[in-house]
Amino acid sequence: MSRRQPSPGQKRPPGSVRIIGGAWRGRRIEVVAGVEIRPTPDRVRETLFNWLMPVLPGARCLDLYAGTGALGLEALSRGAAESWFVEREATAAAALEATLLRFGGGIAGQAGSSQPVAGKGRVLATDAKRWLKTPPVATFDVVFLDPPYAANNLADLCTLLARGWLAAQAWVYLETSRSQSLPALPEGWQWHRESQAGDVRYALANVRSPQT
Repeated sequence: MSRRQPSPGQKRPPGSVRIIGGAWRGRRIEVVAGVEIRPTPDRVRETLFNWLMPVLPGARCLDLYAGTGALGLEALSRGAAESWFVEREATAAAALEATLLRFGGGIAGQAGSSQPVAGKGRVLATDAKRWLKTPPVATFDVVFLDPPYAANNLADLCTLLARGWLAAQAWVYLETSRSQSLPALPEGWQWHRESQAGDVRYALANVRSPQT
């Protein structure tokens, strides 16, 4: 869930987005005022989490360009063991931390802390691409990759993820504008599902490391 400037005449993001399913179904996540955030539409999230249903329970998830954190929070609601949220905007990161605490799956301390409560959510207030260039500190079963459409950098981000950030068998969600093509995938990745809705093109890739 990333940021972009709305085009003239385009509807601005809603004041809140809702969790669609699981333990937190129906709970609302506030959209921070003053920060341009493009929430992944409900219809897209519902389709995505239907795709992920068999692999979410017990998974460790990574929500890059988190924004409100709707993707990682939806994963926690549906049984993921842990979600990490990477968000460079300090205001949005602090709001996400507050949401986690309000939902009962948050962390104690400031945004950017790496200490979870009950192994649930942790927020890192940093730039996602810069963070991925550092030595991996964990591996993830599910990654949500939804950078600003204008950046058009999905290929570079996939390459960085492939350098030790993924579990032996993992799933990576990619979202971009319908007007843009999906990137070529790194070795060992293959497309699992792909769809479109409105201005959104989105897909799920299955990743198997060479040793598997």
